[in-house]
Amino acid sequence: MNTIQLTHKDRAILLTLARQSIKAAVAQKTPARLPPEELTDALLEMGASFVTLTIDGELRGCIGALEAYQPLVDDVQEHAIAAALEDYRFSPVTPPEVPELRIEISRLTPAQILVYDKPSDLPGSLHPGVDGVILKDGMRRATFLPQVWEKIPNPQDFLSELCSKMRAPWNLWMTKKLQVFTYQVEEFHEE
Repeated sequence: MNTIQLTHKDRAILLTLARQSIKAAVAQKTPARLPPEELTDALLEMGASFVTLTIDGELRGCIGALEAYQPLVDDVQEHAIAAALEDYRFSPVTPPEVPELRIEISRLTPAQILVYDKPSDLPGSLHPGVDGVILKDGMRRATFLPQVWEKIPNPQDFLSELCSKMRAPWNLWMTKKLQVFTYQVEEFHEE
């Protein structure tokens, strides 16, 4: 679990940083760093995050890290820019789109391996709406954040879509025991 709880102010700082970083990067400018006096212990703690961008409720970009390797403040800034410019599913965000973006940040807990006996046990081992899920098969890996349960509430469908995202056959989870990890998120977004 993350050790330091984010305050309302920490969340506001991260959302503002994400928006300003996207705006600068889309304009091909170097994003500003936060002034040291704004950096709380929670923002400096090692953290893994995903930044999700939507326009009118439709996904426009989502990139993040599953494991913490840098301070949360840097992780959010890096993934906000990457979600805007580097998500292979979308063309880069354009300057006119920036004001239309809605930014959501998910701070991840460390992933835990999910122990299960056989493929048919897997759907019942998940907690819809709570668990983020990582599927791994050899070198292939994919994840869905817990928020994806809102669009795919059925565990079997969730797992099938996750297999497809991993570029594997949609029914791989039914035919083979995969490595499965779960995590939770602290999610917050712009109003």
